Amino acid sequence: MSAKLIQGYEVVIGFETHTQLATQSKIFSRASTAFGAEPNTQACAVDLALPGTLPVMNREAVACAIRLGLALGSHIAPVSIFARKNYFYPDLPKGYQISQFEIPVVQGGEVSFYLGDEKKTVRLVRAHLEEDAGKSLHEDFIGQSGIDLNRAGTPLLEIVTEPDIRSSEEAVAYAKELHKIVTWIGICDGNMQEGSFRCDANVSVRKPGQPLGTRREIKNLNSFKFMQQAIDYEIRWQIEQIEDGHAIQQATVLFDPDTGETRAMRTKEDAADYRYFPDPDLPPLHVSAAWVDEERARMAELPRAMAARFVSGYGLPEYDATTLTQSKAMAAYFEAAAQACGQPKLASNWIMGEVSKYLNAVEDMSFDEFAGVVPPANLAALITRIADGTISNAAGRKIFAEDLIHAPGTMHDSAMAYIDAVIDAKGLKQMNDTGALEKIIDEVIAANPDNVAQFRAGKDKAFNALVGQIMKASKGKANPAQVNEVLRAKLAG
Repeated sequence: MSAKLIQGYEVVIGFETHTQLATQSKIFSRASTAFGAEPNTQACAVDLALPGTLPVMNREAVACAIRLGLALGSHIAPVSIFARKNYFYPDLPKGYQISQFEIPVVQGGEVSFYLGDEKKTVRLVRAHLEEDAGKSLHEDFIGQSGIDLNRAGTPLLEIVTEPDIRSSEEAVAYAKELHKIVTWIGICDGNMQEGSFRCDANVSVRKPGQPLGTRREIKNLNSFKFMQQAIDYEIRWQIEQIEDGHAIQQATVLFDPDTGETRAMRTKEDAADYRYFPDPDLPPLHVSAAWVDEERARMAELPRAMAARFVSGYGLPEYDATTLTQSKAMAAYFEAAAQACGQPKLASNWIMGEVSKYLNAVEDMSFDEFAGVVPPANLAALITRIADGTISNAAGRKIFAEDLIHAPGTMHDSAMAYIDAVIDAKGLKQMNDTGALEKIIDEVIAANPDNVAQFRAGKDKAFNALVGQIMKASKGKANPAQVNEVLRAKLAG
């Protein structure tokens, strides 16, 4: 649903993303945040708000918030306030959640990304620190429910957008870009299956020019595929309801991947329902300019800046540069390969082409793991032999598929010698003997007078047929560029 108008309606979407921060301990206690522990083994007295306990702010969680603010061009508040968000749910042991309301630590900012060739920008309202709740476990096979409080007190940054998104495709592109940023700067591991990166989409529809419609919040979208399916279904459902004369009721809904539908979970609360008030146990959070400067100095080059450098420094198209900076590992691999072979565009083509194709076919292999299988020096050696005309692109793909990905990852010290040995062993070296090539071309021209006549009559397909015959006669060893040049010269004579 990429069109701004769907059945005469404009779609309006805002996002709230709960990003679990990559700290070793919880936001207000020393309890571990490690995933996968036995239920209720990582919830201490502070997390449970037992009498006599007091929360103490985790400095690293604040540092993560500062780094996010710097990455997104936000204002980092020198003083922010923690509040109690009051609601009652079995997995909320305190009966309230410590969050930030009136004065969050990160204010404003934006996330920019490309949807096709079009640049989009989503404005941010805020990103505030808060603690996570526990988790309700429903064991249907025994008809019982339980509460696991290991997650209670885990540090989160809730990142809230303006209602700037206008389609499910934009929503997914925004979420992917934000996911890239938080993992790039190292504040979140981004594991959606484990709940480290959870998105809530506030969806509404309206006729163009009318006030914003009533929104329904789709909670806990933990995959990009389900995110798009859920938003698309919700858009269709809301339009159908309005067209049938029904009013949309504000609600929180869940997406069921099995049915492909959303279902209402509860009436959506407003801020007043939570009875926010400043937390009396936590003093205001002070972030000094020196602390901000310290975090800025620790940050690596951001993806947008790196992509711009790839365009200016390596002469890459913007599309290539944006694709190659989808992850730190991919960007580092490209840069190492490009510098080793001196062919940045060819390196980009191979990484976005054959390498990405291979990774898509192999489940659960990260780019870091791929670099251990095929070090960038190895790919660079292959690219060098393609660039200097020793082998064709087709031969390069054959070597990549049959040899490179199966070779020991440590052979990069003699990468060129290895590639040359494979080329010789498989007889893949292109024919660069002009005399031998001309002899083959002359024989093909003599044997195909009809194609020659058709080409001279203006039919380009006849030329391609002649090239095919020459490549076949040379057993694929002729240099295609050289074949084209020599053949055209002979046919023009």
